[in-house]
Amino acid sequence: MAADMEASDGRAAVQRRRRVWSLEEKRLIVAECLEPGASVSLVARRHDLNTNMLFTWRRQLGAGGAAPAQPVSFVPAAITAEGSAVPCSRGSGRIEIVLASGAQVIVSMDVDESALARVITVPPSCSASSSRRR
Repeated sequence: MAADMEASDGRAAVQRRRRVWSLEEKRLIVAECLEPGASVSLVARRHDLNTNMLFTWRRQLGAGGAAPAQPVSFVPAAITAEGSAVPCSRGSGRIEIVLASGAQVIVSMDVDESALARVITVPPSCSASSSRRR
């Protein structure tokens, strides 16, 4: 197709050509998006890009912003004999459990395990009538 085609109404038809961006250009544009307070949409408009293309470049270049700001570290945990656990004295002493149905179960930390198990395993048809149990 020729670039100087004529549209059916007599106007000159404009053909858009696919641009080719170098890797360095992509990196510079992606770097603009990563600046504090930068808007991906505004950066895309400034460079006459589709916003989705810019997100694709970010993903391809590994600049998705998913990396943590601080290095990840682990807290050492000691595994002890089952009977030597010491109850925690901090907090409210309440346990809140949100079930898949959306129902909430709030109990004190000294709740009887078997009673709690019975409450949590109530058939879904029964738990729909009451969304909050204590």
